Amino acid sequence: MREVTFQDALEIIEALPEEQRESLMEIVRHRLVDERRERLAQSIKEAKEEYRRGEFKKGSLKDLISDLEK
Repeated sequence: MREVTFQDALEIIEALPEEQRESLMEIVRHRLVDERRERLAQSIKEAKEEYRRGEFKKGSLKDLISDLEK
């Protein structure tokens, strides 16, 4: 099976009737939202585990910005 390029996908989508393209956009949009929600939930779960294990730092906003600049 050959790999589909981004351009191939666009051409396939453009060949669909307008109603199907709109449905496809809604489906993709919802899937992206779901993926982001899952990543956020996983990040929260990991942060809670780190907190439970005592693996967190306390500090000011200045400390945070300093750590981010490293």
